[in-house]
Formats: sequence, structure tokens, C-alpha cells
Amino acid sequence: MTKLSLIVSPERSAELKKEAVQLPSWDLNFHQLWDLELLMNGAFRPLTGFLGKADYEGVCKNMRLESGDLWPIPITLDVSEELAGTVSSGDRVALRHPEGMVLGILTVSDVWQPDRQAEAEAVFGTTSDEHPGVFDLMQCNPFNVGGSIEGVELPPHHTYQRLRHTPDELREEFERRGWERVVAFQTRNPMHRAHVELARRASTEHDAALLIHPVVGRTSPGDIDYFSRVRCYQAVLEHTPPHSTMLSLLPLAMRMGGPREALWHSLIRKNFGCTHFIVGRDHAGPRRKNGESFYGPYDAQELLAQHADEIGIEIVPFKMVSYVEERGEYLTEEEIPEGAKVLNVSGTELRRRLREGSDIPGWFSYPEVIEALRRRHPPRSRQGYTVFFTGLSGSGKSTIAQILIAKLMEIDERPVTLLDGDIVRTNLSSELGFSREHRDLNIQRIGFVASEITKNRGAAVCAPIAPYTQTRRKVRELIEGLGGFVEVWVSTPIEVCEERDRKGLYAKARAGIIKGFTGIDDPYEAPENAEVVIDTGELTAEQSAHQIINYLEHEGFITTD
Repeated sequence: MTKLSLIVSPERSAELKKEAVQLPSWDLNFHQLWDLELLMNGAFRPLTGFLGKADYEGVCKNMRLESGDLWPIPITLDVSEELAGTVSSGDRVALRHPEGMVLGILTVSDVWQPDRQAEAEAVFGTTSDEHPGVFDLMQCNPFNVGGSIEGVELPPHHTYQRLRHTPDELREEFERRGWERVVAFQTRNPMHRAHVELARRASTEHDAALLIHPVVGRTSPGDIDYFSRVRCYQAVLEHTPPHSTMLSLLPLAMRMGGPREALWHSLIRKNFGCTHFIVGRDHAGPRRKNGESFYGPYDAQELLAQHADEIGIEIVPFKMVSYVEERGEYLTEEEIPEGAKVLNVSGTELRRRLREGSDIPGWFSYPEVIEALRRRHPPRSRQGYTVFFTGLSGSGKSTIAQILIAKLMEIDERPVTLLDGDIVRTNLSSELGFSREHRDLNIQRIGFVASEITKNRGAAVCAPIAPYTQTRRKVRELIEGLGGFVEVWVSTPIEVCEERDRKGLYAKARAGIIKGFTGIDDPYEAPENAEVVIDTGELTAEQSAHQIINYLEHEGFITTD
């Protein structure tokens, strides 16, 4: 069996570690870390490193490497201008884990500055930052460095170690079990009875064993954390044939690229030794704010059909199954008798029932799965949450926040923490200036502290100006997976803010004494989808705080009885 791994021998590894001391280093972020792991363990074959410019352009344009091999997603290493300016073709760079250890050595082939807008249009078919792949792409460093990799060691994993397999390990395990045909089921969500039924049907129809192969790297914002999901998968295993079902975790950074992503997932599963791959409706397709998908329901299946001859793995179209009450079983659309009563619990309905602590029917899921989800998603009255104010200086944010804090302490048992803009500047960000970069960093720090409070089921009230949409979105995504997030836009007009300006900051900004002042010579990007909008030119601070209390009560975070 041909080995796919790029990890070198122990002797060569020792040499590379010594060499790395003298080399320029790049500290990988988690997205890059997941990419590097799958490059080094062979999951991204035929790639042997991060794409150079020619391969990158070929992948973006027509999903082809220079060699002609099919490859739909650019696997690139984005770096700072500082590093890009110090390396060139032939140089070597030590790639380091965030904890400091050297994972691999990159031999540079080329360095270039890509057009991120053009890449987004080519790969995702859109430049809208509502698409999570586009949003992530626009946050990348400005330069790409391509080149081959010598793998020193795979990144360490401290969780579920026995459920993690390299392609070489999984292929060897299939051989040991005598599995010649294996159908892979990809998921980034918990599995319920319907998922188990469709996976079982695919396995039976193709006379294949079943690999449950969930993604535990970067998925879509708002997805359930992988710890909770793995507990669900482990519970599901108790309801599947042990001799023909296996669970393995995939540390993939998804791009949510729809059809291209589905093709990519297929090639990855081929490298893991699978012979069949289940592809569903709107595979890896994100949704817009209005709920519409970026891709058509069958775009992924159609793209895969076009390349069926060279993928090297058979595609199994996802068959929707529904629970038929009279029959007490799940059936496909073709099997459902005319007039039969079909039951269903949508994802939105499931989240509502979890949020409210309502009953979840046994026909929908397994008791162990429901229990795992309830532990992770208690009723909102027991979740942590963040109230995140944004608005111009003088709009009334701090005053409303102070009143809100007092009211919450009176009616709610959760510990409440105020993260006011001025307070944070003094105690957490005193070394920062007011450039856009420093303002973003300040908001990200506030978001991090708020996320820790929320994760531990407290209440955080944040009251910065937070003028930039992308930074607010980062904070939302950081917190929403941990608890509630309520954005409050204090939309008080700038004329009213200036009239209230006791410190004379607006006057100094208009006179040019203060530079980069939000609303004067630096933009304020108004929120488009804030949960609560308040104009303190029309409402008192007391009324404004009461409006937020009403929202929190309506959404179930607090009770005022």
C-alpha cells in the first residue's frame, strides 16, 4: 500500500529541528494548522505543499493543477508583508504550531500578492461577505507563499485521540477489517435517526461498510461545537452494526464552498480509502441573511457527475427520508404512501425546543443524543449571553449600559460584567492607539473577554463604539457558539451626539485637532441586522434599558416575574 504521508524519518526530523533554529519562522493560525495537518498526512494528495502561483491560478480558474490533476480549492499559506519581503524562491521557512513546536519546513517556490476578490468570485461564485468563505478570505494576510513541505510531526491533539486517523492509518484499518467497499458520511451537525437511516441505506445498497467522518476543524459559524457533536456520534454508534460501522474525525477547515467543496470532500475521502461518498442537497452550502442558499440544491451533485470518471470515488446522492407515523419508520419520498402522515422536526424547530426545554420526540432522535444536546444547549434562562452596544461617541451607550447592569443585577442571578469602551481602554488596551488596526484589536479583546464570560454562563455588557462591520461580525461569531449574542445599535444621530459632547471632542475633530474621529473623518458602519435599535434622541436612557430588558425576556434569557 502506497504511503501518503509527508512526515520524514525520525533521523531527518532531528536534522530539520536543528535547521529550524536558524530559519525564519511562521506561526500558523488554526485555519493554516488544519490545512498543514491534512497536507502532511496525505489527505490533500496530490498536493505536496502549499500551492505556488501557477497552481493557485489554475485551481481558481478551472480547478486544475499545472499537472492537470483535478483540485477545486486553493490550499495556500497567507503571510504578512514583513515575512513576504524577507523570503524568495529556494528559501526555507519553519512552520510552527501556536505552542511553538516546529511542524514542518517549507521550501519556498514563489511569493505573490493574490487578488482576494477575484479568488472569491472564482471559488465561491460571489464576493459577498455574507458567505463565510469569502469573509474568511478577506481576513487573510496580504501575501501568499507557496512551496513543498517536509513534515516534522503532525500537530498534537489532546481530545478524542483514538478517533483520529491519518489516511494511511484508516486505509490500514479498512484492510485489517476486510472492508473492500466503504461509504463515507460527511457531517458537521449532530446525527439523528433520519441521518442514521439514510447512511444505513447507502451502506446496504452499495454492499459497503459505513465510515462516519465528521469535520471537527473549522465549519460554519454558529455550528454546534465538536465536543458535543462527537458525544452524539458516539451515542449513534450504539445504534449501528459494530462490525460494519466506524467513526473517525476529520480536522478540516471547511470553506463552505458548495459544489467545489463537495468535489474537494470527495477527493479527500478517496485519499482516506473510501470507495463511496454520500453527497446531499446543497452540500456545504451556506445561507444568506435572508435564508436563501448561495447555491442550488443539486449544484454539487451535478458538478460531481461532470467529473465522475476521474474522481476515483463513487458518489451516492443523498436520499431524503421522512418519518411516517402510520408505519412507524423512515421512508424515502418514493416509498411514502399517498395520504400518509409525515412527521418532521426542522433544525429551527429543534433549536427552539432545546432553547425552551420542550419535548423532543423519540422518533426524531435517540435519548442519548438528545441528552448530549441538552447538556450543551440548556434553556436560554441558563445560558450565558453578551449584550453588545455599538454607536457613536455621545450616543448614550455607557449610560444605558450602566442602567442595564443595575436592572440585570436586580432581576437575574447571573453574574454581570460591564466592558465599557473607556474602562477597557484603561485596563486592557492602554498601549493601543486609534488606528483602524488598533481599534479592531481593542474590540477583539473585548469580544474575547465577553466570550469567556458567556461560555461560563455569565452576562457580559459591552459598550464600545465598535464602528466596523467586519470586526463586530468576528465578535458575534466568536460568542454565538457559546451562548446568546444581542447587538444593540444606539442609532442616535450625530447632531444629537455633538450637542451632548461635554468633552468637546467633536469640535476638536471638526477643527482638525483630533484625527481619525469616528463620524467625522473616520467612518461609522451602521449595523444592518442589530437585534435592538435605540435612538436616545427619542427615548430616555431608562426607556432604552427597558427596551433591552424586554428583548432579553422575550428571547428567554431572563424572567422578570
